[in-house]
Amino acid sequence: MGKVNYRKAFYVVTSLFFMWGLITVLVDSLIPRLKEIFELTYFQAGLVQFAFFAAYGLVSIPAGALLHRTGYKKGMMLGLAIMGLGCLLFIPAASVRIFGLFMLGYFILAAGMTILQVAANPYVTVLGNEQTASSRLNLAQAFNSLGTAIAPALGAIFILSDNIKSSDEIKLLDEAAKEAYYVTEASAVKIPFVALAIALLVLAMIVWRSKLPVILNTIAKLKYVQALKHSRLSLGAIGIFLYVGVEVAIGSYLVNYFIDMNLADVIRNNSLMQQIAGFLHGTDLSLIDDKGIVASFVTFYWSGAMVGRFIGSWLTKTYPAQKVLSFFALGAILLLIISMSTSGLTAMWSILGVGLFNSIMFPTIFSLAIEGLGDLKPEGSGVLCTAIVGGAFIPPLYGFFTDLSGFKVAFVVVLVCYAFIWFYARKVKTLS
Repeated sequence: MGKVNYRKAFYVVTSLFFMWGLITVLVDSLIPRLKEIFELTYFQAGLVQFAFFAAYGLVSIPAGALLHRTGYKKGMMLGLAIMGLGCLLFIPAASVRIFGLFMLGYFILAAGMTILQVAANPYVTVLGNEQTASSRLNLAQAFNSLGTAIAPALGAIFILSDNIKSSDEIKLLDEAAKEAYYVTEASAVKIPFVALAIALLVLAMIVWRSKLPVILNTIAKLKYVQALKHSRLSLGAIGIFLYVGVEVAIGSYLVNYFIDMNLADVIRNNSLMQQIAGFLHGTDLSLIDDKGIVASFVTFYWSGAMVGRFIGSWLTKTYPAQKVLSFFALGAILLLIISMSTSGLTAMWSILGVGLFNSIMFPTIFSLAIEGLGDLKPEGSGVLCTAIVGGAFIPPLYGFFTDLSGFKVAFVVVLVCYAFIWFYARKVKTLS
């Protein structure tokens, strides 16, 4: 196929990266709503994220098998359609207030997203020269991060735009007022996800009408065992498992880490930090509690990942991808050590800076791990997407060591993970 066709195909697929990034974070905005609509405990609310990672663990391998029957294009269409179905299930779930039905809808949404990722990630890597595969995947993932950056604002506008009553406030309402409140809450959930379902189905139609290059032999037999014999794939899967785990672990515990270091007081006593926090919140700091003040700075961790991927797209096109990955892993290690050995704003900004160095790790490890697999790339993609389940295991492990020894000592777990990624970057070109 000509370059023009590859370019158009890249544009279409990149829009899918944006959409699943948007939806992934937008669902987080649902949790406060769901807790009240379904009268959930915090443990039950936490099951929402568990359902997300469980889908990767259960669906990725079958999705790789599916691609051998359908090809990349039909696989992406199916993933989008299943995501749309999951969004539509939120309507009856919110209306009848059955939490199990919502969890089913969310699992279906996550399963469709898994199929989409298993298809889209390797497809981007083969839309051109294999030497620049990391650059293309970093650029596509940058738009994924753009979706995650926009989603909180959309969630605030369309899902969390009015006040959510506490459990004590709800108990004070009479039955009629309580029922009216739940109906209002349900509507706040339904409307945006109906819009998302429509958008997903429209995207599926766009993919169907697009003339995407056919670059997979769908007649080839499924060969997971053969794929795993490639050490760059099997070690790459470990790298993905550890990377996703530490990214989620750091992001999940940042607020607690900052509170543990009493950073709210430090911010209040620093005029520049006061201005930054006030700008991020759009209100006077006197109206915000300690958690709210430090939580506002977590945005720098996630936005750093977006900025880094745009930069990484250029770096991995200009320099060997494995060398860029090695440099970024060392950068993350250095910043972690600085945060572990300091306190105050130095410790805060250094750990936030890790987000910038996290940026290229997933797409670069992914592209390096499936390089040279040919028609085994669906199997390779299935293995690597299954490894995303690391996000369900590393955070509790980090939390366990935090309970034992505190946040800074527990960062040794994170250092070990980044050290493996550095090792993989150094050795990948010597692996079969």
